[in-house]
Amino acid sequence: MKEESDSSYWWSLVHARVEQGPGSPNAERLGPYATYEEAATAIERAKRRTEELDEEDGRWGNG
Repeated sequence: MKEESDSSYWWSLVHARVEQGPGSPNAERLGPYATYEEAATAIERAKRRTEELDEEDGRWGNG
């Protein structure tokens, strides 16, 4: 796991925005990410992965 630094970016689940460096508690954010852009799209990527896995689970349960 990466060590947190002031140059790391995070997606705050509470504030729905990118934070840099220390900010919200780790349980309330996604990251760390190397770039602002990665952090800004983190929640969309997480939602997409969850939807894909839910679809796989549905197929597995019906097969």
